[in-house]
Amino acid sequence: MNELFTFFGVISHNHHWIFLSHMLLVAGIVIFMANMTVKSMRLVPTGIQNAMEAFLGGVLAMGRDTIGKEDAKTYLPLVATLGLFVVVANVIGIIPGFEAPSSMLDFTLALAIAIFVYYNYEGIRRNGVVKYFGHFSGPVWWLAWLMFPIEIISHISRIISLSFRLFGNIKGDDLFLAVVLMLAPWVAPLPAFALLTFSAFLQAFIIMILTYVYLAGAVHISEDH
Repeated sequence: MNELFTFFGVISHNHHWIFLSHMLLVAGIVIFMANMTVKSMRLVPTGIQNAMEAFLGGVLAMGRDTIGKEDAKTYLPLVATLGLFVVVANVIGIIPGFEAPSSMLDFTLALAIAIFVYYNYEGIRRNGVVKYFGHFSGPVWWLAWLMFPIEIISHISRIISLSFRLFGNIKGDDLFLAVVLMLAPWVAPLPAFALLTFSAFLQAFIIMILTYVYLAGAVHISEDH
């Protein structure tokens, strides 16, 4: 959205500069929030510590229902960091003068590739190369010639679905907000801000639950599949 004003755009309108500056800003905000949370830990949490503990508790509960209690704890740092990073990247685009990094395909594609590489790595590490890729062949051995390429395509398509789902939703939200701000800049944006904030959290939730689902499918391979 180079036609819109952004604070970093004052320095340069280059797409890569806009993307990198906003991504670094989001990373800085996430690191700052984490430092503020652990800076003064209390037995009875207050403020940001309370919010972060509630967030981590919710992510852990989500993981227990998806991948089991022990594995949910194991992968909690990864999934919670992804969720926090994505929600901040989404929300920052709602603030006038900033652009959501998640509305850029560079960001969402890199995120999807990182998730894809990690869950496949965990599947191989936990089950071994032979068993992990063997389950791609399906439960019926004589259909392996058909099932194996289908499973490979299915897994690769996750990169496309993850990246384009987040990119499309956030980019659409940005365009919607831009139109609303141009048509009625004072009153109409108020309900739009609430709707877009909900959408920002929803997209982060989807990323977290899908990461847990992909990890569950990779590390929990039954003997018959």
